[in-house]
Amino acid sequence: MFEGDDPMDIRIVLLPIILAVGANTSFAQIADTVVIDKFISAQAAKEKGEEPDGIRKVVSGDINYDGVADTAVLFTIEGQNGSNNYIQYLAVFLRTKKGLTYAAERSVGGKNRREAELRSIADGLINLNTVDYGPNDPSCCPTIKGTTRYTLDAGRLKETRRVIPRRRR
Repeated sequence: MFEGDDPMDIRIVLLPIILAVGANTSFAQIADTVVIDKFISAQAAKEKGEEPDGIRKVVSGDINYDGVADTAVLFTIEGQNGSNNYIQYLAVFLRTKKGLTYAAERSVGGKNRREAELRSIADGLINLNTVDYGPNDPSCCPTIKGTTRYTLDAGRLKETRRVIPRRRR
């Protein structure tokens, strides 16, 4: 706080955040949400797009093998430069003594690429379900279900295993 700041001002600023994440949320959880929101807002501004409400997915687990739960976030930026495009991103935030710290991000899905759904973090791997496009699928509707995994390697997210089951004939 700064000299002359009214403590009520901070409560007014935090009120929308508390309402968004829940009244029983800890200060650490609110701080995590602020870090993630700030990162995604900057990404959306850079792309001249926006994050749609209600589809962000956040999971926790140890990504860097330090025994501390880190955070992976799957988020979408849409409407880049007024288009009807969308891109799904996976971002990783590592837990430090100061809270969450951004580590890496990369696109993992989007229109005419594939759909991704963040499932879990286990054994240092970030697990996602995917739905890929078949040769005759329209851009609205991929149909080929699969899975993939990402790992944090030297500050970069790398896809380590992509499995698309074969269709039965």
